[in-house]
Amino acid sequence: MNNFLIALDIFLIAVIIAFLVNWLWQRMTAKKLGGELSNEEFEHTMRKAQIIDVREQKEFKQKHITGARNLPMTTIKLQYKELRKDMPVYLYSDSKSVTLKAARFLHKHGYNDIKWLRDGFENWEGMTKKSKY
Repeated sequence: MNNFLIALDIFLIAVIIAFLVNWLWQRMTAKKLGGELSNEEFEHTMRKAQIIDVREQKEFKQKHITGARNLPMTTIKLQYKELRKDMPVYLYSDSKSVTLKAARFLHKHGYNDIKWLRDGFENWEGMTKKSKY
């Protein structure tokens, strides 16, 4: 029984360390890539940027930020060349890790002005719309 409890403690400590390392890595990556924008900053400056929703098409069709294009994370490797490198890219989704994954991918492929919605789409307070198709 004691060996089991020791093994369980070691496992739980390893899981906690893994979560902390992941959190720290995401924070460091975020600082390196560009920046998070609050709802207000995003909305105030988005007219000069390419707004990209990296959620799947189903979620995009239900509701998205007005003026956004859908470029799901699952297809970004096939479609990223559709984006202009000379304009800022503003990303958002429901998951910060998905958004950062898209930002890292785009940065790796030469996109340097990348920003994202800090609190995700679920906390977006600006204008939205549904897709017609």
